[in-house]
Parts: sequence; structure tokens; C-alpha cells
Amino acid sequence: MFKKFSHEDVSAQNQVKASVQRKIRQSIAEEYPGLEPVLDDLIPKKSPLIVVKCQNHLNLVVVNNVPLFFNIRDGPYMPTLRLLHQYPNVMKKFQVDRGAIKFVLSGANIMCPGLTSPGGVLDEEVLEDTPVAIMAEGKQHALAIGYTKMSAKDIKNVNKGIGVDNMHYLNDGLWKMLRLE
Repeated sequence: MFKKFSHEDVSAQNQVKASVQRKIRQSIAEEYPGLEPVLDDLIPKKSPLIVVKCQNHLNLVVVNNVPLFFNIRDGPYMPTLRLLHQYPNVMKKFQVDRGAIKFVLSGANIMCPGLTSPGGVLDEEVLEDTPVAIMAEGKQHALAIGYTKMSAKDIKNVNKGIGVDNMHYLNDGLWKMLRLE
């Protein structure tokens, strides 16, 4: 998704109205209840919230020139990895084994065997079409954020094909974009 992402991919930047800002805050609070106590610090009510529209129906939520969340079309908002590293417990987690790490870091989707092998860990409650953090075996921080293609139970039972779509990973274009000027 963000493999070759750069400033050239930005089509428009719009400061949103207060009503739209409330709607975005509400949907983020519903999706990530763990962020509720710090949501006022992340997205202050008085500071301008900018929605950056990019190619491929991608929207970035930017506060003080820092991208915090993104979504595709009208899908759920997902935090950037920098924000996820600050608040690691806001998303459901899957863990890939050591063999999958280099592929995930080059932008590959997460395959079912990488999640079900001895080094992999699945959260059984995760349903299809859910944003998840992808952790690495033996590492502390998330290495990617993905969108499940099938439920955790199906990943375990089927054990073939793509389990999670890789949306955003360490060292991709969004990770390298510290600020959006």
C-alpha cells in the first residue's frame, strides 16, 4: 500500500469542519477503545484536523503535520506504526514466525503458514476484515499493520493463502514521512 508512497502521491489536503472532526474522533474511539483516554491529546478539539487525500482512495488523518491514522475508501481507520509504537495495546495482535519477517518488511502480504507455525501467534477472537498489528517473533514492537482476509479460526483451519493484507510496514513510504508539510 505505502511501498513507494511519497509527497507526490498527495492529491489534496483539506482542513475538516468540526462536525467531520467529531465523526472521525468518534469512529476512532469506537474502533480503538484503548485510545479513548489519550484521544484528546492525540487529536485536540481546538487544533485543526487535516484530511490528506492520496491516490488509490487513501486518506490520511494529520494533526500538527504528523500523520496519525489512515483509511482506504470508507474502511476503518488504522493507526500509523509510529502511533502504534507509542500505544502498543490498542490493536489486536498477530505474530509471525522469524522466517516471515524479511518478507513482511519488504511489503508482502502475511500468509497463513507464517501465522500458524510454531513461532506464530493468533488472537482467536479476530474476525474477517479487521485491522490487526503484526508482531515479529522475538521483537517488542509491531513491524506491520494489516487487514485480515479471513477470521483467525479460518486462518488456523485453512492454513493456505493470504491471511492478512499488509497495509503499512516498517520503512515504507508512510514510515519515512515523519511530517507532512
